[in-house]
Amino acid sequence: MKNISAGQIALLVALGAMLILTGVWAVSIWGASSGGEMGKHGWIALGLGAFFSLVIGCGLMALMFFSSRSGRDDVADPFRRRSGEDR
Repeated sequence: MKNISAGQIALLVALGAMLILTGVWAVSIWGASSGGEMGKHGWIALGLGAFFSLVIGCGLMALMFFSSRSGRDDVADPFRRRSGEDR
């Protein structure tokens, strides 16, 4: 296994702290806004918004994957060396 440097440990600790603080903040906001009720149309809008966000995200990731696998991205990277090309 690769040794982890002190800078990587510091980065992981900072990112972990940010994740925990964001979670605490989200829970506190959720609890503070518990006075209002969301109706049926609100739940439908929330579900459709989450569903279509996931569909768009998965679709874009699939396009990126297939574009990379097909070699169409090679033209866009002028610094990549092609196989069989001399220096």
